[in-house]
Amino acid sequence: MTTQELLQKVNEAKGVMALADTEAKNKALLAMADALIAHTGDILSANALDMEAARGVMSEVMLDRLALSPQRVAGMAQGIREVAELSDPVGAVLSRTERPNGLVIEKTAVPMGVIAIIYESRPNVTSDAAALALKAGSACVLRCGKEAHRSASAIVAALKDGLAAAGLPAAALQLVEDTTRASANELMAARGLVDLLIPRGGAGLIRACVDNAAVPVLETGTGICHIYVDKQADLDMALNIVENAKCSRPSVCNAAEVCLVHQDVAEEFLPRLKDCLTGRPDHPVELRLDSGAAKIIDGTPAGPADFDTEFLDYILAVKVVDSLEEAAAHIATHSTGHSEAIITGDERAARIFLARVDSAAVYWNASTRFTDGGEFGLGCEMGISTQKLHARGPLGLAELCSFKFVIKGTGQTR
Repeated sequence: MTTQELLQKVNEAKGVMALADTEAKNKALLAMADALIAHTGDILSANALDMEAARGVMSEVMLDRLALSPQRVAGMAQGIREVAELSDPVGAVLSRTERPNGLVIEKTAVPMGVIAIIYESRPNVTSDAAALALKAGSACVLRCGKEAHRSASAIVAALKDGLAAAGLPAAALQLVEDTTRASANELMAARGLVDLLIPRGGAGLIRACVDNAAVPVLETGTGICHIYVDKQADLDMALNIVENAKCSRPSVCNAAEVCLVHQDVAEEFLPRLKDCLTGRPDHPVELRLDSGAAKIIDGTPAGPADFDTEFLDYILAVKVVDSLEEAAAHIATHSTGHSEAIITGDERAARIFLARVDSAAVYWNASTRFTDGGEFGLGCEMGISTQKLHARGPLGLAELCSFKFVIKGTGQTR
């Protein structure tokens, strides 16, 4: 099926999804989750082929993003079940006004229509995106990278079985068969057929969509996330948070890429940071040091691009700053607007940081790794929006709806 044929097919199904009630959608989601479990063998076989093709081409951490296991498939199914348990946003009255002339005006949440998602090598995005789009009353078009296409095909086949078994149209969920750049361009140009395009992936993919799409784009951001260790930080806490933010899963967008350290605690903190991160027996972290940090500990000298790079690997850029103001200014210059944290016992400093730093998520004494729909209580997410219009932060069900004004009268004329 060509991409255009697929778009026509999914548009024929979007009206059914828009009218489906909560019970029908939840029944379909639970059937989709059951189908994932039932097709685990097929999904793992397809993933093994993707992994075999990717070895030697992708880095170890990127292979981890691609890899599936029975536990990860079970986790995907559980994510769908959790979406079924969430409140249905469609039809919610967001605000209600009664005018002096008796008109009742209700701002009401409605489905987007057709949501297209372009993503790269994470097979779990397939089920997360499908579940969220369908629960939000929309039809869904998925276009994954070639590295994960076999896995995504097997996942979508299972999900479509679940949809059909529950009585909703399997055509409401489609996977683009063409993995060349041409299909991505077709989705970007599909005015009238795609109501919302969401890119999930690297900076190049996101920028291509934002710069070239003729359809509305909800920009999900790359994550150059910062942790600032203030002069009033509890250094044990800071060490624990930096290690978690960098090492718990470095290939994800909420992992820390930069550590800023106040000069008053740098002499004590940086040697401890080096021992902790570079001494890890499984995956030692490479520290890329600015001139101030390099005077205190050994490491790789930071290059011109190191404070503007989403490493997605066991690499951390480190800089010594002389004040909270310098830290905030550095973040303003180099951040992608995703997640930033301050570690401090000084409430005034924390409040200044939280107010000045203009990112989707700002933390006080916590790891940036919490920027996630599930951790925020939204269920699985479509991505993290770093833009300011329509939606910001984790994209849950409410963010995947639009709204319209429903006006109820008794014969009023103007």
